[in-house]
Amino acid sequence: MADSIITFKVIAKELAASDGAYATFMPRPFGDRHGSGMHTHMSLFKGDENAFFDADDELNLSEVGRHFIAGLMRHSADICVVTNQWINSYKRLLPGLEAPIFASWTTGNFGDLLRIPSYRPGREESVRVEYRAPDAAANPYLLFSVLLAAGLDGIENKLPLPELIEDDVFQMSDIELSERGVARLPRTLDEAIRLAEESDLLKKALGSTVFTNLLANKRLEWQDFSNTVTDYELARYRHL
Repeated sequence: MADSIITFKVIAKELAASDGAYATFMPRPFGDRHGSGMHTHMSLFKGDENAFFDADDELNLSEVGRHFIAGLMRHSADICVVTNQWINSYKRLLPGLEAPIFASWTTGNFGDLLRIPSYRPGREESVRVEYRAPDAAANPYLLFSVLLAAGLDGIENKLPLPELIEDDVFQMSDIELSERGVARLPRTLDEAIRLAEESDLLKKALGSTVFTNLLANKRLEWQDFSNTVTDYELARYRHL
């Protein structure tokens, strides 16, 4: 699947260029529009059977599926440096843009981190979880590796799944969010890097070499960003 995504990106850029246009996969290319997400749908199969399906569950979601979701929620902040690996990524993760800023799960809302699409009778193989944090600029090879690792960690350790959130998380107070066990995702690349540095799961999923090089690269990116003085800043201080 990662190969297919890279192939698609190359073809899209080439076709755009042939018409004198430019295809971008920048997470938030325009300040007055929503960003470009890469919502990732996942399910696990045991042979020909969908391990996420349970006919007796209210949501048709099995215990395996619930533990998988719990793992994704537990590690969502740790793996943000992979799911959202650019400075611009965090200009997409803002309220009102149908992009998640909290680690919550739901069946209908489009601003939560995880969504369980509605089950259609006779479509057991389609029961899945949609992870909505990743953006279109993410490295798909690293992305799929860490998402799978996080979900499997939830299964292996039988992590408990927090309660389903059907209310609008953006309308909840910090106290309400805390009481319902809803954590906030990193707000900047710098915060994501600091959380990733302490993540044993991330290091195990990527391997020590990739883990070390990725974080070193991201630290340089943040340092360059922090040292850059923009035209806006110069113009503003001229008028003070």
